[in-house]
Amino acid sequence: MPKLRFQALHDIQKRTRVPFDANQKPVDLFRSNVFDEKAMRQYLSATSFDGVQNAIKKGDNIDRVSADAIATGMKTWALEKGATHYSHWFQPLTGATAEKHDAFFEITVDGHVIDKFDGAQLAQQEPDASSFPNGGLRNTFEARGYTAWDPTSPAFLYDNTLCIPTVFVAYTGEALDYKTPLLKALNAIDSAATDVARYFNKNVSKVTATLGWEQEFFLIDASLAAARPDVTLTGRTLLGHASAKGQQLDDHYFGSIPSRVLTYLKELEYESLRLGIPVKTRHNEVAPNQFEIAPVFEEANLAVDHNALLMDVMEKIAQRHHFKVLFHEKPFEGINGSGKHNNWSLATDTGVNLLSPGSTPMKNLQFLTFFINTIKAVCRHEELLRASIASAGNDYRLGANEAPPAIISVFIGSQLTNVLNELEKVTDGKLSPQEKTDLKLNVIGKIPEILLDNTDRNRTSPFAFTGNKFEFRAVGATANCANPMTVLNAIVAQQLIDFKNEVDILIDKKDMKKDDAIFNVLREYIKESKKIRFEGDGYGDTWEKEAKKRKLSINNNTVVALKARISKNSVILFEDLSIMNSVEIEARYEIELEEYTKRIQIESRVLGDIARNHIIPTALRYQNVLIKNVQGLKNIYGEEYLAFAKAQTHIIKSISEKVAAIDSLIVEMTEARKKANILTLESKAEAYTMQVKSYFLLIRKHCDKLELLVEDELWPLPKYRELLFVN
Repeated sequence: MPKLRFQALHDIQKRTRVPFDANQKPVDLFRSNVFDEKAMRQYLSATSFDGVQNAIKKGDNIDRVSADAIATGMKTWALEKGATHYSHWFQPLTGATAEKHDAFFEITVDGHVIDKFDGAQLAQQEPDASSFPNGGLRNTFEARGYTAWDPTSPAFLYDNTLCIPTVFVAYTGEALDYKTPLLKALNAIDSAATDVARYFNKNVSKVTATLGWEQEFFLIDASLAAARPDVTLTGRTLLGHASAKGQQLDDHYFGSIPSRVLTYLKELEYESLRLGIPVKTRHNEVAPNQFEIAPVFEEANLAVDHNALLMDVMEKIAQRHHFKVLFHEKPFEGINGSGKHNNWSLATDTGVNLLSPGSTPMKNLQFLTFFINTIKAVCRHEELLRASIASAGNDYRLGANEAPPAIISVFIGSQLTNVLNELEKVTDGKLSPQEKTDLKLNVIGKIPEILLDNTDRNRTSPFAFTGNKFEFRAVGATANCANPMTVLNAIVAQQLIDFKNEVDILIDKKDMKKDDAIFNVLREYIKESKKIRFEGDGYGDTWEKEAKKRKLSINNNTVVALKARISKNSVILFEDLSIMNSVEIEARYEIELEEYTKRIQIESRVLGDIARNHIIPTALRYQNVLIKNVQGLKNIYGEEYLAFAKAQTHIIKSISEKVAAIDSLIVEMTEARKKANILTLESKAEAYTMQVKSYFLLIRKHCDKLELLVEDELWPLPKYRELLFVN
């Protein structure tokens, strides 16, 4: 056994680490390291507190005097908790979080050292923006960018650093982050949904988009990960033969959590709760060594921040437990990949979930209004929604092992389908008293009873209604939730604006009563969006053929899917809602396309390196052992040696064939990469998809066969059975 793999396997042992008070109650821990409303009341004056609350709830500006007072209170709170530094914490278009730490202390002109943090430092910073993805928004030599405080997401203390959530924009004002467009989309959905909600309750003054994410991930031993260059550099295994036992026995899902993993999860929950991340659920997922953690639903902007923060915390704590976290959507071939299901809904400031049925026909009319409009929005913008979850990693996952397909559809269950079918049958024009009564009693009045368990789970649906929310299941595990949430809230906002315009026209110009107008518009929406609803199995060619008949887009890879980002309809959508301008839209398209290409490029290089410098030499070393064995048999048995060396000679031949095939394929892949690298961005991305990436499975196939042929002790890489089953 090679030294590296031998050491990795023998480094695994029972490791107990409990550096925290495991007996502390979650209610005592929650937000203890967050400058939340409770802390603000203690450390801010009444005037400063009101200023922050008005900024959070009403979007009011905070003046410089108030900012200074807030900064002083925040600094005092942080210093009392042991903070030494502060940082604007933001989410650039790298997919990771970013921070630059500055110490509180400053030296005065007379040589004294003081702790300083004022309103200017709180409200705005100027990090170097030149090395972040910008999609051509700026020249490399133009480094200026600004971070600006987002008061709707509270500051928190982590690793003795006061972290202040911020937006990140270029000197010219264009967004260079995920948060800025998300905040604008959330403002759009608030305005549009509030206007529609007032049809049913005049007291509604605000609608909040809520998000509950479910983070799936793998845990493997850090020493084993270090012995795998592919895992270290790409986050996934580029080769490796399937373990004899995988997930086929269904014995891992919801099973007893391994003790070492549980110790890790306990510390993760401890730190998460202190940071205000309301983690609630933990369990084994389907694949071996795959797990899930999920929080209580929160306001969408805060939920996005918490997910980005959690992923960072997960990796740091994993290091302390000698684990490596794999967030990649498909780290192992042949078993489930990892998603980040985004559960989305809308809630009013009067305490009503707009996607939850009520106890009266009128409340259910409200439910149907938002339910049907969401479906209509997805139908109108299914290509853009697909683009929002496109990535190199998700391409490996979508459509495989219980992941939803790359074709966007909406699952609502048979009973709600029947409800919509009944509503669709209503005659044109005004509802007759009999039709209105029948409709309310036979359809809308029954919804509360139906919705007790109205849908089964459809794992093959990318966008499913699950009782009082829509679950966007196709989001990848590495994704920043802001990307799909910006799109989803934007398309629903636009749809609700159009809906209200149509209803108001019927009321004002057709002299229809409000209920009649709503029914008429909803009925047409049901007909127009019928093609997006699908209740069957999303896997296989059958659904793809059906989707083609329905004229749904089938964008099976990221390069094709991302084109929807810059379509005329997408540009109009984002510009009309003041979420992004055409320059920002084009920049994001280029950034995502370039990132995709670079990830495939890195995988290609790593695969070539492992195959040529690890696999081939190992195979030849073992082949030499066999050759010596055959020569020894010939020396002993003379011409009769062939009778005793049949297996050896067969393996020798097989190794030679596979080594030759691997070497030839690597040469061809390298040439394809060279040709692709001289092309323009779009052509380059297409070439990497069609020419370069096509070699991955071919090379892997031969390498994995060699894994079965070569003596186990010689194989240089930890195998699937070791990665997935050694705790």
